[in-house]
Amino acid sequence: MLVKTKNGTELNVEIDGPEGAPWVTFSHALANNLHLWDDVAASLKDRYRVLRYDQRGHGESPAVPGPYTFPELEADAIGLLDALGIEKTHWVGLSIGGMLGYGLAMNHPDRIISLIACDSRPDAPPDYAAYFQHRIDLAAEGGMEAVVEPSIERWFTPETRAKNPPELDKVRAMIRKATTIGHAGCCEALKTLSYGPRLHEIRVPVLILGGAKDKGAPPQILAEAVAKIPGAEHAVIPDAGHITPAENPPAFIATVKDYLARH
Repeated sequence: MLVKTKNGTELNVEIDGPEGAPWVTFSHALANNLHLWDDVAASLKDRYRVLRYDQRGHGESPAVPGPYTFPELEADAIGLLDALGIEKTHWVGLSIGGMLGYGLAMNHPDRIISLIACDSRPDAPPDYAAYFQHRIDLAAEGGMEAVVEPSIERWFTPETRAKNPPELDKVRAMIRKATTIGHAGCCEALKTLSYGPRLHEIRVPVLILGGAKDKGAPPQILAEAVAKIPGAEHAVIPDAGHITPAENPPAFIATVKDYLARH
C-alpha cells in the first residue's frame, strides 16, 4: 500500500506480523525493492512486526525528481515511521539501505533499537563515486535494462552466476522495475556518501555484515567501520557477494535472527 510520509513522499509498504510485536524495518539496495526481503520477512513475522518499503522510484513507490541526498532519504524513513505511528524499530538495511541506517543511528538514535547494516560501506572514495556515475550514464543511454547484467556481474559471485539460480532472475526483475529517475537519484546520493567521520557517534547496538566476496563493500572495509563504532559486531557471510540475502539466504537469515534475538 502507498503511504504518504510526513515529509510528503509517497512510499509503497508491506507490513507483516502480529500487532504489538517489536518492529523490524527493512530497507533495500539500489535498484532492488521490498521483495528482496521476502524470505527474511517470512522467517521473522511470527515474532516481529515487519515493515518493508520501496525507496523513491523503486518497486511501486512513485519516482521523485532527483538528485537525492542521504538527509532526504533519512527524512523519508523517519516520515514513514511517523506516518505509521512507529516510535522505535530495529533497522535492517542492505547497501544504500544500510548506509541510510548509519545516518538514522547517528541523527535519530531515539527511533532505532538496533542497526544491522548489510554490505554497507560508510564512505564513497573517488573510484566508488565514479562507479555510480557510470551507472547513471548506462541507464540514461539504454534504460534500466542496460544496467541489469552489469549489476548481476558486480553483485554476485562467479560461482553463483554460473549456476544462475532463480534468485538472480528475481533480482533482474527488481532492477527492471526500478525507474531511471529513482535509480539516478539514489546514485547521486551514493556519490556523496560520507558517514565515516561520524561513526564513533553511534551508540545503538550495531551489527555490520557483508558477503565474503563483496566487491563494493569488502570485508576489510566493513571491519574498519566496525572498529569505529563502540561495541559494534562484524559478521561475514560465506559464499556471497553484495546481495547477501539472495545469495546465501540460510546464513543471512540465521545471522539476522540471532542478532535481533539478542537485542
